[in-house]
Amino acid sequence: MADEVVIDMANKLAEECLAVQSETGEDRLFMEVASVLGASSQTLEEAFLTAIRTRMANDQGRAFLRRKLKDHREKHPET
Repeated sequence: MADEVVIDMANKLAEECLAVQSETGEDRLFMEVASVLGASSQTLEEAFLTAIRTRMANDQGRAFLRRKLKDHREKHPET
């Protein structure tokens, strides 16, 4: 397990990377960033990828729930 400082750096970098991805439309930018990190710190690269993947999974899970609720409300407008 990476130390808290590394995890904090990875989390901040992940947030910044996802914001840039969103603005630029480069949906695989995080892989380029990971490659840059891996050239000098495999530990930070792994922490960064974990931070990215968990955030992306969270976003996908939330989108899935929004779709399910929207579908339910369209099929059952009275509830």
